[in-house]
Parts: sequence; structure tokens; C-alpha cells
Amino acid sequence: MLRARFRMTLPEDIWVAEVSTSFPDATFRLLTGVPKGDRAIELGEILADDPELAAAALRDHPDIVAYDRLLVDDQRAITQYEAEEQRLYQFLWESSLPPEFPLDVENGAMEFDLTATQAQFEAFGEVLDATGLQYELLTVVHTDDEESLLTERQRECLTVAQRRGYFDVPRDCTLAELADVLDVDKSTASETIRRGTARVLEQFLVGHE
Repeated sequence: MLRARFRMTLPEDIWVAEVSTSFPDATFRLLTGVPKGDRAIELGEILADDPELAAAALRDHPDIVAYDRLLVDDQRAITQYEAEEQRLYQFLWESSLPPEFPLDVENGAMEFDLTATQAQFEAFGEVLDATGLQYELLTVVHTDDEESLLTERQRECLTVAQRRGYFDVPRDCTLAELADVLDVDKSTASETIRRGTARVLEQFLVGHE
């Protein structure tokens, strides 16, 4: 089984591409969504310096035909809406793979995860190639169905660390900030990330010997 993460540049005329490029430092996160007729019903989260302003831009886009604000604070907004746009799901339909939420869009590019067999992974790549869109394979891990590479907690910690820039050079997120997000103390966060990182490195290095 393969677990992979992709980054794909969205068509400029998709509403979330238009809105996200207007707020290039914000993250527009699709928590869940389902097509309904010629529309898509979605639950989304916006992480931004001014989430209320970004949420208002989403609400006012002409492709958004229904909108409910569920929560807004100084760091994020959670909204439910209906969009007259289903192209985010199109390549998934064509590949016969279910979407894995969340989907993150930043500055016109979407990052998403995929879990598939080798054959499904290759077929998915062909579907992506056929779209003509630019995409990048960020990570791919070969894992065993009988034994998960990471514990759920390790996967959660590494995912949060990667998305918040903990592994960037220079770092965009300190260990203290990361521990606060994960609601643990610094030593627990450090140990969990260290163990998870070691498992990932071992998988890659041993697999390529």
C-alpha cells in the first residue's frame, strides 16, 4: 500500500483558486464535501490573519450560492456553503478513488493525500497527467497493511508539524508553538516527533538500500 501527498496547481477560474490567491498567506481547508446535483456542499475552515475578511470573500464569490458562518475567531473561520463548482472532485471520480479530507488550498495550489495500491497509484498519476494541470508529488511512503508505519498520534504530530512549517529552514513554527497546538507539553511533542521522524527515515533508507 502507498500513502502519498500531492500539490496541484488549480485552474485559475475555480472559485477557491481565485479567493486563495487574493489571500496568499491564508489556508482554505476543505474539511468534508459531497457533490449534490450540479453543486457541491462543503464544510470549510479558513486559517488566516484576518479570517473574517477571508470568509467574507468566500461568501461573496459568485460561485457560492449558499453560505452559513459557523464560527469565527481571531485565527480561523469555519463555514458551510454550497458551490456551483465540482471540478475539485472531477479527477477523483475519473480515478475511482474516494477523496481523503482535509484538502488544503493555499495561494491557488491544493495539497491532498492519497492511499492506494501500486496499480491505483499509477492509474491516478495517469489521470493527473491527463488533466494538463501542474502537480508535484511531495511525499510517498510504502507501508504494510498488517502494521502501520506510524501510530495515529505520531502521524498527527508529524502532519501538524509539516503543515505549520516546523521542518522548514528557517522554521516557521517553534516547538513550544507546536506543543500548544497539539495540547501537549514540549517534551512530549519533541519525543513523538522524534520517534515518528525516525520511523519515516528508517522506512525510506532501508527501502532504498
